[in-house]
Amino acid sequence: MATVLERHGSAPGTPGQKIYLASDGTCVGTVGGGAIERATLEALEAMVAEPLAKHALRTFKLGAELGMCCGGQMEMLIEPIEGVVPCLIVGGGHVATAVAPLLVKVGFSVLVVDAREGWGAEDRIPGVRCVVGDVDDLGEEVDPRGVCLVMTHDHQLDQAAIEWALKRGFAFVGGVGSRAKAERTRQRLLAKGFPEADRARVRMPLGLDIGARLPDEIAVSIGAEMVAWRKKRPVVPR
Repeated sequence: MATVLERHGSAPGTPGQKIYLASDGTCVGTVGGGAIERATLEALEAMVAEPLAKHALRTFKLGAELGMCCGGQMEMLIEPIEGVVPCLIVGGGHVATAVAPLLVKVGFSVLVVDAREGWGAEDRIPGVRCVVGDVDDLGEEVDPRGVCLVMTHDHQLDQAAIEWALKRGFAFVGGVGSRAKAERTRQRLLAKGFPEADRARVRMPLGLDIGARLPDEIAVSIGAEMVAWRKKRPVVPR
């Protein structure tokens, strides 16, 4: 996001005007248009491409360097802001019921998909969108630059959902389960020809190791891992 802080002399922008640039290229707002806006967007593009970018104060002089003759200048704050991360949860059981609303509160846009009528019913989890059906169809609407968390009631369904998520290219793929289940999952992926890079990026058991046992405790451990992933902080494998 870029915000006009000050305007000196002849300049098109007004203090308080803002422009947003998303990682997919979507642009909203304006800081005055023309060459000054083009230069601002170039600064924002550089920030979007830098994972650890920090805010910066920039002075844009509306002179020859921008091909302008206004003669004024504008002071802008250029800063990274966190967007909402798409999150698909496959399976609407007890853990999903606990973790989905928590993830919504910490910056994720959550869709829960479950083939069972009782567990995927609309409005079953307050503040979270739930749908009944198969992930192959309903999960397509979730941007794969986000996360897919698998926690169904059936190991075979878990396996199929993880394979689907890997093929779709989700940035993060995780599954709830024991270490033994995790090893069986990876062996099945190997048998089906999934490359090592894909097998290695399946995070299972999902969640930080805090000794969690109850659904709400497991939700805390998963939520903590997802916050760490979103903020690009390292997580030690279990």
